[in-house]
Amino acid sequence: MGASRKRGKKKKTKRVAVSAGGVVWRPSSDQEAQVEVVLVQTPAQRWGLPKGKPNNGEQLIETALREVTEETGLTVALDRKIGVMRYSFATGKGAQLDKAVHFWLMKPTGGALADHDAEHIDVRWFGLGDALRTVSYQNTVKILEDAAELLLNGKDGA
Repeated sequence: MGASRKRGKKKKTKRVAVSAGGVVWRPSSDQEAQVEVVLVQTPAQRWGLPKGKPNNGEQLIETALREVTEETGLTVALDRKIGVMRYSFATGKGAQLDKAVHFWLMKPTGGALADHDAEHIDVRWFGLGDALRTVSYQNTVKILEDAAELLLNGKDGA
């Protein structure tokens, strides 16, 4: 007889991915909102923050600036690092993907939301409170809360 085979569940392959993005912000004319941020809407009707994967040889800061510009239509300047969003999900190929997305605060310097790429169906400015209620995932809420903490402590990143 041949060697015995283990029976049971097939072991899932674990993969790791890194991405980068930004919270684009500006002061609000609405005293109650104080700050406005840009959100992007996917074809699946989910609202979130602009982010994406690095191109070969690209540093994460370069990725964040490029992805934000592509996905929002805005040219932006780097402000401060907010933090890292971490999450995991199962891929369609039976693997688990552990993802780390690095986020920075960014200020708009030009461009127009109408010039965003085709990856998103809508791109809009939201008051911070509205943005917190609109985003589709709790980990995005946490990044926005961390951004608010940086912005509303009297520091403007200048």
